[in-house]
Amino acid sequence: MKMKNKKFDAVKMMREIRDKLSRIYNKDPEIEKRELQDIREKYGIRA
Repeated sequence: MKMKNKKFDAVKMMREIRDKLSRIYNKDPEIEKRELQDIREKYGIRA
């Protein structure tokens, strides 16, 4: 399989974002709860 030179790697970017958020939320789970609550309020989602 031949690899192309990519200018932008979306999979790599998403892994980095997910890893970063995992580290933050593992340190303080309340941050995740607060952010999710803010999103629910912003979009009018009931949980």
